[in-house]
Amino acid sequence: MTSRRGFLAGLLATGVAPAATWADVGAPAYLSAAQGADGAYYLLGVGPEGGIRFRQKIPGRGHAAAAHPQRAEAVGFARRPGTFAFVLDCLSGDTVAELSSPEGRHFYGHGVFSRDGALLFTAENDYDNARGVIGVWDVRAGYVRTGEFDSQGVGPHDVRLMPDGETLVVANGGIETHPDSGRTKLNIPVMQPNLTYLRQNGSVLETVELAPALHMNSIRHLDLRADGLVGFAMQWQGGQGTLPPILGVHQRGAAPRLFGADPEVAGQMNGYGGSVSFSGDGRHLAVSSPRGARVQVFDVASGALAQVLEMEDVCGLGAAPAGFLASAGTGQVAMLEADGRHPLGTADVRWDNHLVPLHT
Repeated sequence: MTSRRGFLAGLLATGVAPAATWADVGAPAYLSAAQGADGAYYLLGVGPEGGIRFRQKIPGRGHAAAAHPQRAEAVGFARRPGTFAFVLDCLSGDTVAELSSPEGRHFYGHGVFSRDGALLFTAENDYDNARGVIGVWDVRAGYVRTGEFDSQGVGPHDVRLMPDGETLVVANGGIETHPDSGRTKLNIPVMQPNLTYLRQNGSVLETVELAPALHMNSIRHLDLRADGLVGFAMQWQGGQGTLPPILGVHQRGAAPRLFGADPEVAGQMNGYGGSVSFSGDGRHLAVSSPRGARVQVFDVASGALAQVLEMEDVCGLGAAPAGFLASAGTGQVAMLEADGRHPLGTADVRWDNHLVPLHT
């Protein structure tokens, strides 16, 4: 007897059925890239309990993905600096489209769809001009690039769609790189990271910078709360010594707030924020550090440190109803709750950096 999944895949191949939805691939809560035990690379759907809902092979090591809001389709980005991305049918495993960055551009590993799924926005580097850009792709036309606009900073690493469905928030990391120099950081003494809020036509709504003393704290990754509060994780470029906090929040129209300024608390993370996530109820904010082998959890209202959880090579974080789901390069998956860390098992993969949430 043909399974429902096989039946749908056959219909999709003939063009008879509508595109598969996320429910058709097991209703995952997150997407993650990973390397399998066979050495190949995969994009996986991950359930809210940490189980693997689907697994599809991809052409190389991934970083993050953008999940289409309606259909089981994901854009996988090469690790930076990469010039290609692919659109994956998560049911069949087929490549729907291939994206190549224009000459003089490369991707930074992150992107996001518009709320209706008609447009894709990609974080990119205009490397000859040391300028960040957001690429715009027409999804309905088959992922055709239709333009770009300035990200209002250097090194836009992450980009998210705000809860209003209209505003983009960009983490301009501030670090200048050029493919001729590999991943060498070219401007550390004068870097200026920022958070920028943009309309989807590129017009600027607000730009926020850290205090001058923190200008080497690269703003890298983002998460959003339903009320528009932005959580951001940073990576310190100023060398060792007294390390600054690597986690903050920002609300439009206000100054950013940083968590974990105590030198002992900051020092645990080795200056490196890997991923950031609000808890399911929005009361807590977590940051992971694979270099520090820890997750720190803070109370959002007070800014107080609520928990420190040790976990080797931990990086991926995702919201769970009572806390957070965490994944590690060791293959471990764990639930982080108020009473501590609850191991959920070890998958036969090396999880990559991020658990990308699906909001469906």
